[in-house]
Amino acid sequence: MSTTTAFAPMTAHDADVLLTAARRAAEAAGVTVSVTVLDAGGHLMAFRRDDRAVLISGETSTRKAYTALQLNTPTADLVDAVQPGGSFHTLPTALDRPLLFIAGGVPVHRDGRLIGAVGVGGGAPEQDHAFAVAAVQALD
Repeated sequence: MSTTTAFAPMTAHDADVLLTAARRAAEAAGVTVSVTVLDAGGHLMAFRRDDRAVLISGETSTRKAYTALQLNTPTADLVDAVQPGGSFHTLPTALDRPLLFIAGGVPVHRDGRLIGAVGVGGGAPEQDHAFAVAAVQALD
């Protein structure tokens, strides 16, 4: 019995491109960040925390990537949904990792299929989102 994959999974090269592009975008803006890249299964593919970044930024970037992956949506698009009265305000979760609804997590697709996610933490939410988007654009 043969099994075929309908899409190319995220490679180590893909992860490196994502991490490098996010880091460069942040450096160009003068911001120190942590960057996390996950594959479609939620496995860590790449991680970098600048020595000058706040320690918690590493956990933040990971949770942003995980949230974008689990919901297949940029975390920036989810912020209003978790406000009181929003559609996700009481979202129950059985996941082993809490979700984080702050801009900076972006899903990564190839051929229309989810292959992973990138998360950036350390700057203002709008900056983190822009850095993550720049990373995904560099992969295209």
